[in-house]
Amino acid sequence: MSNFLESVNTNFDKAAKHTGLAKGLLEQIKVCNSVYQMRFPVKVGNSYQVIEAYRAQHSHHRLPTKGGIRFSQKVNQDEVVALATLMTYKCALVDVPFGGAKGGVKISTREFNDEQLEKITRRYTMELIRKNFIGPGTDVPAPDYGTGPREMAWILDTYLTMKGGEIDAAGCVTGKPVNQYGIRGRTEATGRGVYYALKEILSYEKDMKEIGLTAGMEGKTIAVQGLGNVGYYAASICQNEGGATIVSVAEYEGAIYSEKGIDIEKLMKYRKSKGSIMGFPGTKKMKSRKDVLTVKCDILIPAALENQITKGNARSVKAKIVAEAANGPVTAEAGEILNKKGIMVVPDMYINAGGVTVSYFEWLKNLSHMRFGRMQKRFDQHRYQKLVDLVEQKTGKVIAAKEKKLLTRGADEIDLVRSGLEETMITAYGEIRDTYKRKKSISDMRTAAFVVAINKISSDYLSLGIWP
Repeated sequence: MSNFLESVNTNFDKAAKHTGLAKGLLEQIKVCNSVYQMRFPVKVGNSYQVIEAYRAQHSHHRLPTKGGIRFSQKVNQDEVVALATLMTYKCALVDVPFGGAKGGVKISTREFNDEQLEKITRRYTMELIRKNFIGPGTDVPAPDYGTGPREMAWILDTYLTMKGGEIDAAGCVTGKPVNQYGIRGRTEATGRGVYYALKEILSYEKDMKEIGLTAGMEGKTIAVQGLGNVGYYAASICQNEGGATIVSVAEYEGAIYSEKGIDIEKLMKYRKSKGSIMGFPGTKKMKSRKDVLTVKCDILIPAALENQITKGNARSVKAKIVAEAANGPVTAEAGEILNKKGIMVVPDMYINAGGVTVSYFEWLKNLSHMRFGRMQKRFDQHRYQKLVDLVEQKTGKVIAAKEKKLLTRGADEIDLVRSGLEETMITAYGEIRDTYKRKKSISDMRTAAFVVAINKISSDYLSLGIWP
């Protein structure tokens, strides 16, 4: 079975043939520019433990580089390089002006308490500072598997301790708590991006007819692998705002199924109280947690880790759409099989780009030192109020207070963030779809997405004179 990095590079090579670019330029776009491998000691209890960690900067065609930090026992250099590589293409695809990067710390978070995790995070940050692998104009980390706002706050505090006089220091990391230079909407961003992407994809009636679906999300059945940050928000928003039905969910402890549907909010409360999704009322236990991947449904959302759908189980997938909410859940070999079965695979580099998009908004907020909406919210509100007053005056009709409040409301930061994210996902899909439809030699959406990204990156190299 191909490993993750091999799958990414195989997909790149497949797309590169359709670009017409010079071999040397394609090689430069493909290779990883820098990898920092480190080992550092951290005191755990009464003894010291040596921690293995990495930071990869795949491409410097735009700076800063950008990518999350994951804490996982499965972290290795190839995985980090593969994730950094994907970040380069992802940023280019959604027009976020960063090069790709990724970080990883090889630990299981279950084996350390909060104090120990803080020590590890801060020491890792110090190593990055020492080698100039972090900074608002250099390399900007973010949360990933096993990390969240808390860890980003620790990173920021460590950076501020060392670089306190740097005016834009808050932009050294994104995904921070809102009250510590973060931005509203970042926590839900990747999952909400999945929703906006699926909503746009499902809006094309002709495309959906080709794969045996009707247009629109209402009533679609969805199976979700992983109820972490991405899987939870994707499932919750698709259910509550899109009208979809969640029929199956898998987590670390197992998988459950219900033809009538699973209420995600109630399931999360149940899991919090019981410590497991198993036994949730109205559901039946599945034999294996990986059985969620082969459930009969309209949309499958793998939102866990890479290499989940492989050559071994791809033929058993029954979904009409596979939405790669995780990074690399479908191997290159499995992707070929799904494509031949007529299953639409929506690539990770597009559909999970909501996180880096809103991270970009947070970075911009940090550099501008201004909350989104602060300058225009009241101006818009007063303008809308005058318009409503004019309508009442000219028509002689009185608008009810509840409707008037809705009509005159100015945009808050969360409204602007969601609006910007939706615009990004719609625009990017339009470019992918246009390339897919226009180039008859391209047989799948992933290849089309790679072609769009590669062409954008090559344009940077050529127009900026980075490439001779």
